[in-house]
Amino acid sequence: MEMNTRDTIMKKLLDAQESVRDYEMFSKQVNDKEVAGLFKQFAEECGMQARKLQALIDKYDRH
Repeated sequence: MEMNTRDTIMKKLLDAQESVRDYEMFSKQVNDKEVAGLFKQFAEECGMQARKLQALIDKYDRH
């Protein structure tokens, strides 16, 4: 099945959102402060990706 551009963006948006949830959860579960901090940073980076992807979806949906 071939996906169009919007479908591809939506898939990556959902992936990024899932990564945010995973990294946040992992950051709270690990005992090592360095690892927890790194996971929190990764959650923030994935959150930025998710926001940018959401903006693209919004743009596609307006047209």
